[in-house]
Amino acid sequence: MTTTEHFNTTIPIEMAGYRLDKALAELFPSYSRARLQQWIRDGHVLVDTASRRAKDKVKGNEEIQITAQVEEEVTWQAQALPLTLLYEDEDILVVNKSAGVVVHPGAGNQDNTLVNALLHHAPELAQLPRAGIIHRIDKDTSGILVVARNLSSHAHLVNQLQAREFSREYQAIIIGVLVAGGTVNAPIGRHPTQRIRMAVIEKGKPAITHYRVIQRYRAHTHVRVQLETGRTHQIRVHLTHKRYPIVGDSVYGGRLQIPRGCSENFREMLRTFPRQALHALRLGFIHPKNGEFMEWVAPLPDDMLNLLAALEKDKQEHG
Repeated sequence: MTTTEHFNTTIPIEMAGYRLDKALAELFPSYSRARLQQWIRDGHVLVDTASRRAKDKVKGNEEIQITAQVEEEVTWQAQALPLTLLYEDEDILVVNKSAGVVVHPGAGNQDNTLVNALLHHAPELAQLPRAGIIHRIDKDTSGILVVARNLSSHAHLVNQLQAREFSREYQAIIIGVLVAGGTVNAPIGRHPTQRIRMAVIEKGKPAITHYRVIQRYRAHTHVRVQLETGRTHQIRVHLTHKRYPIVGDSVYGGRLQIPRGCSENFREMLRTFPRQALHALRLGFIHPKNGEFMEWVAPLPDDMLNLLAALEKDKQEHG
């Protein structure tokens, strides 16, 4: 099934000098560059009401009008699955995702994903790229993400995300005792030899992560993390780069650190924590229709609260 929808955006001034197709690929990351180039060739993209070539350079502040041919993704099926909504209106959904839930269906994960649940709740999402999901969080990360319910909202939110106007706060429990907060400004790209991993590499994409101490324990720290960029596995990679990996991270985690003299129950909790102790706690952005800044908070889940309680108990017992 194919539908035609229309949406508009403006080329940011900082993209001056970009090819038109490159600028659109950054503004609309849910669409492939090849698809955007085809739309340009077919005359579905207007720049200040005129057709342009994909290789033409933009100056910034041009008004873009796109007539999108959107095909329903037939392989993504609606399923009646648990879905925790923090907010809902005709333009957006704000979801609190549980740890262990895959966001998009893929090889080996066609069912029981967040998208399957979303399509059951809001069938119109089948018409949108990536079912309207603006930014992903990892399977074993819990917390907030936003879903657009129409193409105009999708374009508006993607523009904000690209302009780094989303306010995103995570909380994590890391291995090691931080002396103070700081900022990691280090490019991230695919690991040169281990292709399932990301890494800090010279030719990676710019990535900036700010972190602050919430509470220190004997061998661990509870931290608040804010993102300026949104690279794959960014927080996990940056904290590991600083030699403070996240508790329970099976991909980027370092050597398990057990406080001296701790109880056997606490030791076992650290050994068996089932996922990276990372939670997307707060999300804020300008609503795509009413223009107001809105913000939501998803409190820490029980597994992280229980771990923090055990860390505090261990600290008090050996203080």
